[in-house]
Amino acid sequence: MLLVVFKRLFGKHGAGLPPQKHDRASPETMVELIRSGEASRDEFIAAYKPYIAKVTSRFCKRYIDPMRDDEFSIALSAFNEAIEQFSSQAGKSFLGFVETVIRRRLIDYVRKEQRHHLCVPYSAFDSLDEEGQNVNPIELRESVHRYQLSQEADSRKMEIAEYNRNLQMYGISFMDLPDLSPKHTDSRQMLIAISCSLATDPGMYMTLKTTRKLPVKELCEVSGVSRKTIERNRKYLIALAVLQHGDYPYLQHYLEPVLSSYREAAPSKGERV
Repeated sequence: MLLVVFKRLFGKHGAGLPPQKHDRASPETMVELIRSGEASRDEFIAAYKPYIAKVTSRFCKRYIDPMRDDEFSIALSAFNEAIEQFSSQAGKSFLGFVETVIRRRLIDYVRKEQRHHLCVPYSAFDSLDEEGQNVNPIELRESVHRYQLSQEADSRKMEIAEYNRNLQMYGISFMDLPDLSPKHTDSRQMLIAISCSLATDPGMYMTLKTTRKLPVKELCEVSGVSRKTIERNRKYLIALAVLQHGDYPYLQHYLEPVLSSYREAAPSKGERV
């Protein structure tokens, strides 16, 4: 949920980035957010591709190559179908429902193609390690991947907490950010570019940090926009400047696509904010 809030700060630019893709919202919650247009269906499906491959491999009793095997495409389509059909009122978890839908579609596929006799057992990839223990490289790789995702989620959570503490010194809350973001893309991009000037100018940022106030006059001169525009978007500019100036690598990743387009360009002088 926190990353959904954060992505709204930057409009579609942030929403299209790869997730470190999911925070710790439950699959059931994510399905509701997707249906309401507040979360990306493609990101959600991409994050669960390892799970889809595992369910498919378990059904086929062989390793499934997502790039080559038709069974994976069938399962992927079934996962997307499950997003549309799932009902939290049924009392079943989303992943449990997904597995049922995938199995049904694969059964239909196998019956139609009559190729299930060609399946290679999933256990065929088992091997012995140096201590003579049985290991499966496919399962090991999935375990490492899940651990990395968990570590990244914890790091993002800590960053958000630290970012929120810094914002509160300026009378801003992290949960306020979606309401601060301008609705128009061109206005949002213009303000992001102005905030970049604020964050990278030592003098202006020091003024902000010590007085807790924007250096309005200097920003007007640098950006070419009116004092009214700067003051009306004060909290938005401060939030972005604090983000860019701080040590928030995961959160800054969501802003990078926008900044890369404006680092070498002067801020727009339009005032549709």
